[in-house]
Amino acid sequence: MNILVINSGSSSIKFQLIGMPEEALLCEGLVERIGMEEAVFQYRAANKEFRDIQPISGHKEGLQLMSSTLFHSQYGLIRDKGEIAAVGHRVVHGGDAFSTTMRLTEQVKREIQAFIPLAPLHNPHNLEGIQIAEELFPEAAQVAVFDTAFHRTMPLKARKYAIPNTLYEKQRIQAYGFHGTSHKYVAERAIAHLGWQNTRIITIHLGNGCSMTAVRDGKSIDHSLGFAPSNGLIMGSRSGDIDHSLIFYLADSLGYSLGEVQQLLTKQSGMLGLTGYTDLRDIQAGAESGDANCLLALEMSAYRIKKYIGAYTAAMNGLDALVFTAGIGENSALMRKMACEQMEYLGILLDETKNAAPSRETRELQAGESGVKILVVPTNEELEIARQAYRLILP
Repeated sequence: MNILVINSGSSSIKFQLIGMPEEALLCEGLVERIGMEEAVFQYRAANKEFRDIQPISGHKEGLQLMSSTLFHSQYGLIRDKGEIAAVGHRVVHGGDAFSTTMRLTEQVKREIQAFIPLAPLHNPHNLEGIQIAEELFPEAAQVAVFDTAFHRTMPLKARKYAIPNTLYEKQRIQAYGFHGTSHKYVAERAIAHLGWQNTRIITIHLGNGCSMTAVRDGKSIDHSLGFAPSNGLIMGSRSGDIDHSLIFYLADSLGYSLGEVQQLLTKQSGMLGLTGYTDLRDIQAGAESGDANCLLALEMSAYRIKKYIGAYTAAMNGLDALVFTAGIGENSALMRKMACEQMEYLGILLDETKNAAPSRETRELQAGESGVKILVVPTNEELEIARQAYRLILP
């Protein structure tokens, strides 16, 4: 059974074609910088790989390019659309409507649309990817996998805000959590690697979006993102935690509209606001060359991570393992080092030689005397989506 996985982001599309149940990666690709004249399309299959730069006006054009490549006589692997049994879609916000993977119906799509105000950077593009995929692959089952679903196990004391009860009871305002597909995948991989029955793990997803999850015995019990994917850690262009009084000050004293405040905090803040860059590689290079703003941004980011490590260790009454994942978590030895520095009190001791060694495999980085395991587990959200889609449509 072939399952096509589509992760339709704000300016990119990631896709993989996976053969199930073998979990065989048949091909994968990436469309980047959508809407620009120099958009990038990358495709890789067995003995077939290419990279092309061309204008790609929107997500529809990007998905059409993906489809034509899958069926291409030279590069493609598919001869008939019926060979794709299902298309699995990443959907960022499912609110309290969805605690599990769902077949996409008109009602499900309406619910996804209703949550757009809670995830304005993500849900519109997730929904657009779904609608286009329905046109391109009309015979395939369309399946939604929600980032929020993994965090439905958070207890009420962790997800409820100290605001009037009626806002929770009638409007369902609460912490939902995000990046759940990634946190679920790496937590399960870490638990399997450790081989322990009872585990207290903190998974640290560091990319353009960043989040941390306290995972006890395989279940999310607390998470750094909340009602929308904007609080918690410092992110590429999102501020993370701030004093909410700042919103009123910007509006009442400085004359910002609410739309401008949202734009400021979600698209102009974070690392971008601190340094002018969103790519951590540029920020690290700046810090190495003496840019004080870049160095401070790295220190601020690591400090925020350490605060959450302390909080979640307290919430679980101990810690067995830290798990770094996603683009920065997997590839930035510097950020891992800074996040683990001066954490001896909690038993966290990093081996710098192990940390500096590049690898794409699950690996341990702790020093011999460390009381806590420190792991890097490469995430694979696409494989997790394929697994969940397969289980849903399996006859």
